[in-house]
Amino acid sequence: MLDTVLQSAPCAVLTVDRCGGVVQLNDAARLLLGVPPGDPPAGALPGWLAEAQRSLDAASTAARAGLTDTGTVAAGPIGDRLFEARSVPESGAPGFPAPTIWWLVDVTERERTTFLAEASGELLASLNLERCMEVTARLAARHLAEAAVVIVPHSGRGHPVASCGPDGSVDHQELLIDPDEVESLADAMRGFPPVAPRWIDPDTAPAWIARAMPGRPAAITVLALPGHGVPAGALVLLRRPGGEAFSPGEELTAGLFAGRAGAVLSAARLYAEQASITATLIRELLPPGTHELDGVKLAARYRPAGDEDLVGGDFYDVYPGGTADPETEPLVVLGDVCGKGLEAAVLTGKIRTTLRALLPMAGDHRRVLELLNGALLHTDSTRFATLVLASARRRGSRVRLRLTSAGHAAPLIVRAGGTVETAPTGGSLIGVLQEIDSTTAEVALDPGDTCLMYTDGITEAVGGPLGDEMFGDERLRAELGRCGGMNPEALVERVHMLAAEWVGAGRHDDMAVVAITAPGAASGSPSGAADRARGTA
Repeated sequence: MLDTVLQSAPCAVLTVDRCGGVVQLNDAARLLLGVPPGDPPAGALPGWLAEAQRSLDAASTAARAGLTDTGTVAAGPIGDRLFEARSVPESGAPGFPAPTIWWLVDVTERERTTFLAEASGELLASLNLERCMEVTARLAARHLAEAAVVIVPHSGRGHPVASCGPDGSVDHQELLIDPDEVESLADAMRGFPPVAPRWIDPDTAPAWIARAMPGRPAAITVLALPGHGVPAGALVLLRRPGGEAFSPGEELTAGLFAGRAGAVLSAARLYAEQASITATLIRELLPPGTHELDGVKLAARYRPAGDEDLVGGDFYDVYPGGTADPETEPLVVLGDVCGKGLEAAVLTGKIRTTLRALLPMAGDHRRVLELLNGALLHTDSTRFATLVLASARRRGSRVRLRLTSAGHAAPLIVRAGGTVETAPTGGSLIGVLQEIDSTTAEVALDPGDTCLMYTDGITEAVGGPLGDEMFGDERLRAELGRCGGMNPEALVERVHMLAAEWVGAGRHDDMAVVAITAPGAASGSPSGAADRARGTA
């Protein structure tokens, strides 16, 4: 009855005695091991299974019984397939050791599925190109060959290359290589449609490939790594003797792995290129550094609405006076574009570029604003902007300012003695109407006086004790009254700190502050006070 059950089993079943001899095997086992019907199965036991049988027999009868109760498991290849063998003790006569029944289960597909799932998980864990190359080389060396080399299209001077040997360590290099010097590598790098792997003579392989594996490789093959519409690179596998060719199952696994690796490498390269482009564009949109202009102290601070953002709708810019015309005044601009985030930042970049082109006309604020308004009206954007232009010129110990507001809050003049004044300027929004109005104010700063320009992100910051009150203009003026004579760096930091404390952990708009300060100690001369009252230089 037992023989009948074993013969009809869907998987291979062997009975092995303590000497490692096959006592009996079913038809599935004969077919698997290549034993013709009626022939003795002597010598048919695979080496890895014979070793498992010897290890099992080395234990005592009692210990062996304990082991087999929990199921002794061994695994190894038969042909191009991977099998898992489980032992089951067979009852024997008293005093005679019982043979062992081994059930062999084909786990090739399970192992390949496990490998591909592991590969997908590790490859998708990062979009860093170097990390993806490292994972690809290490997995290929571990599961498909003894060593592997990953080559991706050149970036800059050479081709990035990642090599992994049998020890699992990965070496990254950027090499000046010629793909045509390796058979089929050039085709793989050009992204030609995948074809069956081509095995090449190891003696023809260049040193940068061969050194990936200690000793001489017995076989080398090149696989294309297909990407998303663009070639992702190539994978070179190096094998020891006995692995000079792929079995059909290995070739299928290698192809599936190459497809997964190529897709991830392609995405990583695209991400790296987009990140580089984004960084370049954002670098042009970032606020400039501040420094002394024509003997005038200057400080600025910008905080975007989102903690993860670098740019937004608020901006400031500093344009030094022209070197060709010494009389050209330095120009400081503070602006607020409708909205926030990247879309507002794009319009910010257009405004800053246009203003830079209009610098030769910076002496006429109204004309600059009119031309800028016309430029914005001819764009597809429906956003508008508010601006404050400030031209500064040092006159002895004092600073002469010309201030023009275009739909923006008028600057505040913080005197060294603590008095806070509003600059008498105003005007129309930019980018809304065909014609605009603007009023330019002239203001004189004595040593220690500061002109503070700010965006509505400061005064409209919502928070406070109840969390629903705006910071407001009056509260800002009251705080500035205690900042008379403060240096500009400390003043802009103070204003930002006040707004941040008011908002707390709540949401806020973009915030930008610029302070222009007349250098030197505060002046208390009567003439200085009279000039301040007149608001002229």
